[in-house]
Amino acid sequence: MRIAILGTGSVGRTLAARLIELGHDVTLGTRDAQATLARKEADALGNAPFADWAAANPDVTVRGFADAASGAEIVINATNGSASMDALARVGMEGLDGKVVLDLANPLDFSRGMPPTLLVKDTDSLGEQIQRAFPTARVVKSLNAVTADLMAHPGNLPEAGTVFVSGNDADAKHIVTTLLEEFGHQDIIDLGDITTARGTEMLLPVWLRLYSALGTPAFNFKIVR
Repeated sequence: MRIAILGTGSVGRTLAARLIELGHDVTLGTRDAQATLARKEADALGNAPFADWAAANPDVTVRGFADAASGAEIVINATNGSASMDALARVGMEGLDGKVVLDLANPLDFSRGMPPTLLVKDTDSLGEQIQRAFPTARVVKSLNAVTADLMAHPGNLPEAGTVFVSGNDADAKHIVTTLLEEFGHQDIIDLGDITTARGTEMLLPVWLRLYSALGTPAFNFKIVR
């Protein structure tokens, strides 16, 4: 499939490499493609210089947000949650019309320090905000409660964890579920419509505290039933 990933951080890079490995056509979207490709310093989160990563992953194309999404069948939102709406606005209504939008982002608010809180919760979610802003897109929320490595390589844990999908469009959820199965996810629960993204986004405060307690992000939730 032709897949556009918006965001060039660790999530975007990890998923891009994995999707290429699985035989998909992948384009990474960024604000300024030339500036991103020229980046020769590590970013604020300690990711390796993008120029080095791009040289090691020549099959991944880098384009501006709108150009990346234009020919894609699936658009993956791997941007920082606080910047997601702006990134998607750069793609535009027409660029997302009818497309599956897999939203991985979390609306984290770091303005008061660590651990971050949520910019939206309880009665709304980022997933819902995206669906309202782009009503002809088919938004599916998933994978936001696992770290990038486990999104792409769930088999790195000794036991299968659980991941969730939320969305209004049954066919879009089927497409995303198939992609998750390609990654290696074995236990996928369909929570229902996009409003159920509130629950998975509100897992993040627990996830962050588990990360602190365990000293590693290499874990997942497991629903035993």
